Amino acid sequence: MTSSPSLPSSAPLPHHPVAVVGAGLGGLVLARVLRVHGVEAALFDLEASAGARTQGGMLDIHDDSGQEALRAAGLHEEFLRRVHPGGQAVRVLDRYGTVHLAESDDGTGGRPEIDRGELRALLLGSLPEGTVRWGAKVTGARPLGGGRHEVTLADGTAFTTDLLIGADGAWSRIRPLLSPARPAYTGVSFVEADLREADLRHPASAAVVGGGMLFALGAGRGFLAHRESDGSLHVYTAVEAPEDWLDGIDFGDPEAAKAAVLKEFDDWDERLRALVADADGPLVPRRIHALPVGHRWERTPGVTLLGDAAHLMSPFAGEGANLALIDGAELGLSLVAHPGDREAALARYEDRMFRRAEVSARESAQGGDRLFRADAPQGLLDLFARHS
Repeated sequence: MTSSPSLPSSAPLPHHPVAVVGAGLGGLVLARVLRVHGVEAALFDLEASAGARTQGGMLDIHDDSGQEALRAAGLHEEFLRRVHPGGQAVRVLDRYGTVHLAESDDGTGGRPEIDRGELRALLLGSLPEGTVRWGAKVTGARPLGGGRHEVTLADGTAFTTDLLIGADGAWSRIRPLLSPARPAYTGVSFVEADLREADLRHPASAAVVGGGMLFALGAGRGFLAHRESDGSLHVYTAVEAPEDWLDGIDFGDPEAAKAAVLKEFDDWDERLRALVADADGPLVPRRIHALPVGHRWERTPGVTLLGDAAHLMSPFAGEGANLALIDGAELGLSLVAHPGDREAALARYEDRMFRRAEVSARESAQGGDRLFRADAPQGLLDLFARHS
């Protein structure tokens, strides 16, 4: 057996002027905006390939944030061709199955729905082959002085960069360079489920969910569901519970897991319980975490964060993907606008991002309280009434 020769210890490490850790929506739109303006970025993602895992459900892309980012990336028209017709419909029910609100999608709303995988594919397709280094799991980073950083990977290799951007999500490996903050459990856990070919195989559930988003809410509990572009239903079963609640459920046994989850909904309408009882495939547990509202850091040379790495929040205001997109676009535009002063560009970006994220994080925290309060779904109905 022969081994590959190792580089001498004095050999310089590979260098990337701009390195983005994480090829999610925020990192990709940043790379695209930079490329539109003639600046190349190298992206590093821990996934083995672009198709290594499914990308989650539907996203509503807001006209004043996510869509603005796609305009800056030159992809807005293509985005509109991929949105899910009817996806902005909303239904609000109580635990007895009583319908309190049913709004159809007339095509005039400012938050069209798109499958996350479709949006990610659009962004990936706008970048040259090889922009994303797949299977590159970052394990840490350290400053070298002068704003430069060295980044280490799980395979033992490393590289250096003049500008390091952490777009690597909730448990960011880049965040410790800037902040000691770590996400904390919000008190809500999700169990995700899918009902495939809903109109054909699960017509009653398809009727309950409707053409877009369903909120079926009670005190400390709820079913949040949406129709996906392939005709399936994606369900988020939400429970206010201790952080270890999910540990007591055997998710390796789908039927036992369904029974354990549905114990939390014993007195709920059977049509709502069926969203879990009739689910296809395994259930997927997920604890909801968030960084502190108003999380920020002092300007640190040569490094910044975007998206969940910067301001992870609960999903109860629908802002996470939109903030990641607008973060990426604004960071790219700021860098382009200050070609000779990177620190000024980062300071301008961070100032706007901090203020925007604090507002959204507060709304998200309040949204969770509103959805699951004792008189649910009244809090959500009041919100819709204020915005109508």
